[in-house]
Amino acid sequence: MIAFPNAKINLGLYITERRPDRFHNLESVFMPVGWTDVLEILPEEETSFRSSGILIPGDTSTNLCLKAYESLRKDFSLPPVWIHLHKVIPIGAGLGGGSSDAAFTLKMLNELFDLKLNADQLESYARPLGSDCAFFIRNESKLCLGKGDEFSEIVLNLAGKSIILIYPDIHSSTAEAYAGIQPQPAPTNWKEVLRQAPAAWKDLIRNDFETSLFPLYPQLRTIKQQLYEAGASYASMSGSGSTVFGIFDGEIPEELGAGFTVWKGKL
Repeated sequence: MIAFPNAKINLGLYITERRPDRFHNLESVFMPVGWTDVLEILPEEETSFRSSGILIPGDTSTNLCLKAYESLRKDFSLPPVWIHLHKVIPIGAGLGGGSSDAAFTLKMLNELFDLKLNADQLESYARPLGSDCAFFIRNESKLCLGKGDEFSEIVLNLAGKSIILIYPDIHSSTAEAYAGIQPQPAPTNWKEVLRQAPAAWKDLIRNDFETSLFPLYPQLRTIKQQLYEAGASYASMSGSGSTVFGIFDGEIPEELGAGFTVWKGKL
């Protein structure tokens, strides 16, 4: 079985509260985009994991795909499997690629072995794997709350618009992203703002992490400015960076993002 775990972007992000467990509560709109990895899972005599494409740091045994498999194996008599992940989505880029891989692993195993788990049940397996993982179970635009794993319905229609994601290969740390962040209630009424066209979002939505990271990595600010200068209706950094995206009403200039890792598509 083969699937294509996709990335997500954040249409704004507010850090609203520090939690007793040392995590933070947030408010953000997560939106799926078409930049994908490739994931294949097959029954095998012995469980194994291999990857290709972008080099994945760390011990293979700690990969989220294997963790997803083990989380289901504890409750179901799963046979051994062979997992191959071809990594395309940049790592640590604010796009949730690893979380998507884990969530798609759960969904694929559910289908492959007819476990009959519904979306709510799959989300309960996804949440312990990572804050973004549960989002990719339903994989639909949502207002995300809590650690990013509590969802509220929204109406978001961007059909026909174009999007570009620019990854400048800047690796910011979580500590850098949270430096200087003062949690406070989100000033945005999301459901009202999202009724408006993206051209209005520039003055109504922000990503709190830009405050910390733009001074450290001025190139990120420059890319965002270049997106607006090229005609983007709305531009922002995604998540805790360092990908910056722009939404366009029309076609995206061909030369935009030259020299960086870029993905372009339709919404």
